[in-house]
Amino acid sequence: MNVLKYAALTTAAGFFAVGNADAADLPVKAKAVEYVKVCSLYGAGFYYIPGTDTCIRIGGYVRVATSINAGTFDLPYWQGGANGAGSYNKDYFSTRSRLGLFVDTRTETEYGILRTYANILFDWSRGRENISGGFVENDFLFIQFAGFTFGKAVSQFDPQWALAKPYIGGTGFISGSNNSTGIDQLAYTATFGNGVSATISLEDAQPYRSAGVINTSSALLGPFGAATVTYGTTGNTFTGNAQGGDHVPDIVGNLRIDQSWGSLHLGAAAHEVHGTYYTSSDSTTGHPDSTWGYAVTGAFELKNLPTGVGDSLKVVGTFANGAAKYAFGGTFDTAGAGRFAVANGGSLAFGYVLDGVYSGLSAASGSSIAKSDAWNVSAFYEHYWTPAWRTSVFGSYSHIAYGSVGNSLLLAAANSGLLTTGTTTATGNFDLGFVQVGTRTAWTPVKDLTVGAEFQYTRLEQHLNGTFTSAGASIPGYAPSSKLQLQNQNFYTGTVEILRSF
Repeated sequence: MNVLKYAALTTAAGFFAVGNADAADLPVKAKAVEYVKVCSLYGAGFYYIPGTDTCIRIGGYVRVATSINAGTFDLPYWQGGANGAGSYNKDYFSTRSRLGLFVDTRTETEYGILRTYANILFDWSRGRENISGGFVENDFLFIQFAGFTFGKAVSQFDPQWALAKPYIGGTGFISGSNNSTGIDQLAYTATFGNGVSATISLEDAQPYRSAGVINTSSALLGPFGAATVTYGTTGNTFTGNAQGGDHVPDIVGNLRIDQSWGSLHLGAAAHEVHGTYYTSSDSTTGHPDSTWGYAVTGAFELKNLPTGVGDSLKVVGTFANGAAKYAFGGTFDTAGAGRFAVANGGSLAFGYVLDGVYSGLSAASGSSIAKSDAWNVSAFYEHYWTPAWRTSVFGSYSHIAYGSVGNSLLLAAANSGLLTTGTTTATGNFDLGFVQVGTRTAWTPVKDLTVGAEFQYTRLEQHLNGTFTSAGASIPGYAPSSKLQLQNQNFYTGTVEILRSF
């Protein structure tokens, strides 16, 4: 019996030992996989970052465009050089291919939504980059938290639909304030319910908002002279433009209403204007007293008009005193830095978009800055023929004037040989006006793919009478010492584009 018990116990122990060994060899159960979950709090395309309560959306677009008789994205040739002179070596067309990528993150907190947004553009423009090279820009980089906005965002001066205008161009269409590449700012927005909000903002004016001032007691860049400026790197600086230094941020405020029928927007800005400054130890030279300019704007948008589902009307008007770039916004002056020059056959139009004019550098004879007055009104109407086809028509008028003091200073400089590229025998004034009318038709054959074609007419109206005689061969394609009649100029431009969003 004892033998039988021993055998049974030994066998049982063996089974247990084998069972324990097998159990030790089995793999440990893996943790549950954290699958990416859809975040429905902020609209389509958002997902939770695994392991967090932060939602993220990644998207972008590829945009390919060709412009005819214009710079990229329908920019008229009004900046001088071979294109502005209409010479044989001008560009008959220009091309641009662009990839845009953005990242948008949002997190619910006890103080509201914490948001970060960044976009990066990878760009190739014929004439700017080399064969295989490219250009990278960051248009918007900001953080929003508890009503505050920190970083590079659309100016609070601009209406809600500033980036949703129904055209292809943008670059070459002057429609008031239009900072399509964002402005660094510290802003606070208070919301009052029912779509009503108000914002106060400090915004970095350089280089987007500073048109500069001209000192007419020294040489100033004439038509077709090469501007020594890289847009976005320095202010609008060329020979004779006497502003330098970033002293005070622009103070901007707005009041907005956003509802299902559309939106209303009122905005205002204060902008400091100054000339060139010298050290206190320099007893022979001084500077004009700095002054403040301002700008005001009003805009509205009407949605789903009786003319059709999706139809809209957008209108904006802006006035600026000593703050010209609020009425002449955007990146239109990439090459000219606020200077315009167009020649056609035997005629020429030229002028400047500046915050003001003064004369004299000595402390005894220095004058105060005569500020410019600039204004713009623009309208955009878009009609959907079908969900896939839509047509927009748009128009704009922009004007800048320098008043009796500013005009007399500019005329005296131009007629006394201070222009670097020639001399004038001019009467009248240096007011400039820009008339622009355009239309775009777009086709969306499938979701997120749009093919568009645009035509635009531009008229540059100058108010000088008389002639301009070039100094040597200063105008490309013209014989030395050519004499041209000062006269208005017309442009006809067009652009075709294909846009794929994702």
